[in-house]
Amino acid sequence: MFLSECDSTNTQLKRLLAMGEAIDYIYAGYQTAGRGQTGNGWESERGKNLICSILLPPEKNLYFLNIAAGVAVHRTVSGLVDEGVSGFTVKWPNDIYFEDKKLAGILVENAIIGSEVRYAIAGIGLNVNQTEFRSDAPNPISLRQIMGREYDVHELMQQLLAAMHAVLAEPEQEVWDYYRAHLYRREGYWPYEDADGLFRARIEDVLQTGELVLRDEENRKRIYHFKQIRCVL
Repeated sequence: MFLSECDSTNTQLKRLLAMGEAIDYIYAGYQTAGRGQTGNGWESERGKNLICSILLPPEKNLYFLNIAAGVAVHRTVSGLVDEGVSGFTVKWPNDIYFEDKKLAGILVENAIIGSEVRYAIAGIGLNVNQTEFRSDAPNPISLRQIMGREYDVHELMQQLLAAMHAVLAEPEQEVWDYYRAHLYRREGYWPYEDADGLFRARIEDVLQTGELVLRDEENRKRIYHFKQIRCVL
């Protein structure tokens, strides 16, 4: 379902599911109350980007669904660009980056009807044709800025749906292997910041329960939940 405008595609999809509607996804030309992972707003110029919410199977682990959504978006954008263009990665937990700039954000939520978890929903914001960003987000980029051409958002929605369905049909271990192989700053030591301050570390693993495992320059293992650690850009 395409909407020219809504408050939030995640909110709208939950609303329709609660009413008994049989619908698998929503995408919108503009949303007035879009949210990112940390509760911040998501800037998107009207009609320029892909803003969507996709219904996911609730029987799968919620963190795996975050990983699966990140892999699906990564594969979609990687397949759009010219041969030889690389630099797309998944920044833990599931932002999509091109080099050191943010191309897409993903928010996976449970949809609770009554007291029962009935669905999971992946809300995805992918910068497609926007060329000027006016919010205080530090590092946005769009496909048009990368490739110098416009993309059809409606076609892109169908490509993303196909990628999501394909990922969810794969063995979970294969999805995890792909995710780990395409992590942002997967190799080498990089600056991070936690509650105790700055340090340098390399990514050792991402656990299937969602924690990021780092190994610092003093060879100490550090394990973090989301929001406990910040990658310094």
